Amino acid sequence: MLPFAGSRLPSASDPPAAHLLPDWPAVPQFLSPEWVAAFDGALAGVAIPGPGDDAGLAAIDGRFTVVQEVHGTPTGDVTVVLTVNAGTVHVSLAADPESGAEMADVAISLSYEDAAALSKGELVAAEALTAGRVRVRGDLSVLVASQQMLASAQPYVQALTADTTY
Repeated sequence: MLPFAGSRLPSASDPPAAHLLPDWPAVPQFLSPEWVAAFDGALAGVAIPGPGDDAGLAAIDGRFTVVQEVHGTPTGDVTVVLTVNAGTVHVSLAADPESGAEMADVAISLSYEDAAALSKGELVAAEALTAGRVRVRGDLSVLVASQQMLASAQPYVQALTADTTY
């Protein structure tokens, strides 16, 4: 039985029917250039609170850079740069992964699987760090400050996270 009354199965001689499909918005692949741009766009206009009293010297002025090196993504290794400056936060892909790590106050290195699990809330950052699944170089106080600031932006990026393809 056919799925719809009066319909028939397509044959090889039928023209392509791609134009008949609904115009669905693209769901970005996690850590793709489109996803990073959407994440950055979701952060636009978000007022980020300044660092707390426990912020280290590198983060105390509210200006710092965190680089996340993700290994084994579907398109190869990716370096994501989070820049906080004057109460704003931006996320971008590093054009040159080597220079991205050099300019960072803190660099995080992890697998794609662990990055995806962290993004989906299936892995707790502290547990991943303790288990050695995440490696960190640089000022840990910057990492703490960045996590606190991103937590305040969470409501703005929830829709992106829900629509992300992993």
